[in-house]
Amino acid sequence: MEFQSKRIAILGSTGSVGKQSVEVAQNIGATVDLLTAGSNVDLLEEQARLLNPKTCVLSDEKSARELKNRLSDTNVRVLGGDKAMLEAIASSNAEVAVNAVSGFAGLYPAIACAQSGKRIAMSNKEAIVIAYKFLKAEIEKHNAEMIPVDSEHSAIFQCLQGSADNKIKKIILTSSGGPFRGKSRGELSSITAKEALSHPTWKMGPKITVDSASLMNKGFEVIEAVRLFGVAPEQIEVVVHPQSIMHSAIEYIDNSIIAQMGAPDMRTCIQYAITYPERKEPLASSLDLAKLSKLTFEEPDMNTFTLLPLAYHTIKEDGILPAVLNAADEIAVDAFLKGRIGFTDIFEVVSNVVYGFENIKDPSLDDIDLADKEARIKAGECINSFLN
Repeated sequence: MEFQSKRIAILGSTGSVGKQSVEVAQNIGATVDLLTAGSNVDLLEEQARLLNPKTCVLSDEKSARELKNRLSDTNVRVLGGDKAMLEAIASSNAEVAVNAVSGFAGLYPAIACAQSGKRIAMSNKEAIVIAYKFLKAEIEKHNAEMIPVDSEHSAIFQCLQGSADNKIKKIILTSSGGPFRGKSRGELSSITAKEALSHPTWKMGPKITVDSASLMNKGFEVIEAVRLFGVAPEQIEVVVHPQSIMHSAIEYIDNSIIAQMGAPDMRTCIQYAITYPERKEPLASSLDLAKLSKLTFEEPDMNTFTLLPLAYHTIKEDGILPAVLNAADEIAVDAFLKGRIGFTDIFEVVSNVVYGFENIKDPSLDDIDLADKEARIKAGECINSFLN
């Protein structure tokens, strides 16, 4: 079957990864069956007119009513609310769903995709960090599949192809180091939101860009790699690679290292997750190795960027702590972006919440939901204590 006959859904289509997914859909000639977003009426209307999906859903019901009026001259069905979003995913004819919903909000859409037997092109790392056991169970039960979209995990996935026994010695997870590589903790204390949002290589949304600057995003990716590839935390080695050309690598037990390289462009990862096992002509530029002056690698500064070792701690302890880590970080980063706390205060808030939580080793999904809510409250209280 030619790929052009496949149908895709783009969840979170108005965000950074979602917008790039729209470009990919056009590039490969995919039919888009479903678009979802939060409240961005203007952009979703533009995307709907461009792609002519069967259904559009906005989680904000007021925004959905406005979009419905705007698209009354089309055949696009417009729905509103989180429940409607899950129902639309379940009833969608899409074979592949790009889950580009950010944060905890991406968990239940991912589960809905799994329950309807879809391939999930997974950009939402939070669902994997906080509740992978439950998501994996639904994927296996309904014969669905998941292919990672994160550049690092896409690279690892690609490096594993053709190695049936997967005798992994370690995963080498690369990090650009963010915009503040080499700075001391004291220097970080005066960092502004504008500075934190200036990532040197990747084009991303504000939350993940700040997480990349603090290395929290790399910590989430460590947890994600443990979950996805069935390795121990000790088998994940983070290496700072500022050029972002080698996206990650696998070292096998014979000390052979297989790496995946390419221009730093998320559209390549999105496209591969949709078209796998096929490869299609990309939107990204070709990598000219002769023009690269050098590729450098160094150890991350875990004494300064303490959220990375904190992530290792939470995945070693596991239970509800990864969910707590995620929730506390979401609240702290939001407060930083709003100018309520400083950059290094993010480190303090998240650490205080995680170390103040009593772990549940084998949580239910309800336990994870509750831990998420409680961690957000505790993070808010911690932030307020800084301001008083």
